Amino acid sequence: MSAVVLESVVKRWGQTVAVDRVSFTATEGTLVVLLGPSGCGKSTTLRLIAGLETATEGRIVIGGRDVTRRPPSERGVSMVFQSYALFPHLSVAENIMFGLRVRNVDKPERARRLARAAELLGLTPLLDRKPSQLSGGQQQRVALGRAIVAETPVCLMDEPLSNLDAQLRQEMRHEIRTLQQKLRVTMLYVTHDQTEAMTMADQVVVMRDGRIEQDGPPAALYNRPATTFVARFVGTPPMNLLEDAAGDGRVLGVRPEDITLSPGGVEAAVESVEYLGADTILACRSGGQRVLVRLAGQSALQPGARVALNWAAGARHLFDKASGRRMNAPAAN
Repeated sequence: MSAVVLESVVKRWGQTVAVDRVSFTATEGTLVVLLGPSGCGKSTTLRLIAGLETATEGRIVIGGRDVTRRPPSERGVSMVFQSYALFPHLSVAENIMFGLRVRNVDKPERARRLARAAELLGLTPLLDRKPSQLSGGQQQRVALGRAIVAETPVCLMDEPLSNLDAQLRQEMRHEIRTLQQKLRVTMLYVTHDQTEAMTMADQVVVMRDGRIEQDGPPAALYNRPATTFVARFVGTPPMNLLEDAAGDGRVLGVRPEDITLSPGGVEAAVESVEYLGADTILACRSGGQRVLVRLAGQSALQPGARVALNWAAGARHLFDKASGRRMNAPAAN
């Protein structure tokens, strides 16, 4: 068993609450992403699971065992850090096996694990090189290899792709997801990048100010955001949130791709046109509010053009203005 369960976990530093009664379950063999902006508590939550920080309150259960007060070595987890943390004077093979040497794993077993990890990650031809002789993507693979040879049922990753360029990030997203499914490990992955979350995760836990805003599959977060924060944070470009003209305390949300240009709709003026190849993003102004529209392909519209915006009734998302919560949505954890 390798499920990870957090029950009302709190982390305080003096009067500062970094993690505020966080509860969620990472089912065995799934990839769970902790998503949110800087300072939301996602990395602290990961460090609490790893045992690098101690919970002030609550319980952490890994594989059916309460590990809340246990040291990192007794939790059955491996961790990949943002910085890779490779030793420059050691070879790729020595970097991958470093943790095994520290734990006094015998030489034949180290060799077996190294060969397996190197084959999985395509590192076999590079085992004698030093980190300075590797590309960013290869260094990331070495860091992954160190986690793989630990052969733990749970792997924790803290923003592992943030140092890579856009193209390499896309490639590594696919590689990490494929690897996780092949090894069938439970993976908890921290990022501020909603694209990583949407493309990799079985489950996304969106955090804000130390608390969970919403916890669910990527499609649920996109199609039924529980709060205005999730509505804006998940999706590129973000959901339009429009103040209700009727003044009844509601906020209307509409995804840019759900808006069409046709007669009889809400009048607006085009402020800017951003052509992205496969589609075009129009920034419009209507009644003092900015509205983004996503159109397929290239548009001939120019700034200053007058348009009419329409959307189907089923494309509307209604939120309470005071609380920011979706109307009739379940309460957050």
